[in-house]
Amino acid sequence: MTVHPFIEAEKQDGHNVKRACELLKVSRTAFYARLAGTSGPRAVRDAALTQQITEVHRRSRGTYGAPRVHAVLQREGEECGRRRVARLMRAAGLQRRCRRRRRRHLTTIPDPWAAFRPDLIVRDFQPDSGGLDARWCGDITYIPTGEGWLYLATVIDTASRRVVGWATADHLRTDLVADALTAACRQRRPTRPVIFHSDRGCQYTSHQFATLAEEFGVRLSVGRTGQCWDNALAESFFATIKRELLDTVAWPSRAVARSAIFDFIEGWYNLHRLHSSRGYRSPAEYETTLAA
Repeated sequence: MTVHPFIEAEKQDGHNVKRACELLKVSRTAFYARLAGTSGPRAVRDAALTQQITEVHRRSRGTYGAPRVHAVLQREGEECGRRRVARLMRAAGLQRRCRRRRRRHLTTIPDPWAAFRPDLIVRDFQPDSGGLDARWCGDITYIPTGEGWLYLATVIDTASRRVVGWATADHLRTDLVADALTAACRQRRPTRPVIFHSDRGCQYTSHQFATLAEEFGVRLSVGRTGQCWDNALAESFFATIKRELLDTVAWPSRAVARSAIFDFIEGWYNLHRLHSSRGYRSPAEYETTLAA
C-alpha cells in the first residue's frame, strides 16, 4: 500500500493525524478525501442539495429566501437544517428579491363628511376568526407605467390570505373598489354575511360603495385614520407583490402591468406561494385543508 508523502512526513515528525483532526474539528474522512483530491461525503451532499435549492428558488420566481426554500425541501421529503440551506444559498449567490425605493403616491384620501363606521376587526387577522368568507379586507395601491399610473384594488380573505377579488383602473374613483368587491362576491358567493374591512379612504366610505355592500350582504368595517396596522393584512400583500413583482421592472404600459398582476395573483400567489403564517401553505392548499 502506497502511503502519501505528507502522511509519512507527519509520522516522522511525531504528529498524529487523528489528534490534529480532533483539534480542528475535521473528520478524518474529509481530511483524507481532501488530501486525495476527491470530494468528501458532506461536499457531495452539499452539491446535490445546492442543485435542489437552485431549482426551488427558480420555481419561486426568485422570490424565496432560506425559510421558504427550507419549507419546500421539507415538504418534498428532504431532511436538512435551515442554516445549512441559508449557507448554501449564500454560496450560490441566491437571495430573495428586495424591492426598490420609489416615491410615494397618496391613495388614501379621507372624506371628512363620511358617515361613521365601526372597526369590526380590531386588528384580529388570525385564521381561526370565523373561517373562510367570514372576514375580508382590502386596500388600493399604485403602479407607475409608461402610460401613467395604474391602480390596483384588492379583496383578501383574512383566513386563507387568498386574493378573492381584485380590479385595476387608471383612476381612483369608487368604481375601482366596487369592481373588486363585486368580483369577490361573484367568485366566492358567500352564504353568510361577510365583514369587509378597509381604511377610511373616500372610496370605501362613499354612499355608492355602501349601497353595493348592502346589495351583497356585506358588512363594512374601517380602521382608524393614519393607522396602517389596522389594515395590516392588506398592507402585507401589497408589500409582497411590490417586492416580488411590481418593483422589479419598469412597466411600459398599463396592459402589460395588468397582465403580470393577473399571472402573479391567479397563477402564483393564490395557488403556490407559501405563507409562513399559515404553516408554510399556499392559500389554495390552506382552504383545501379547512374544507377537509
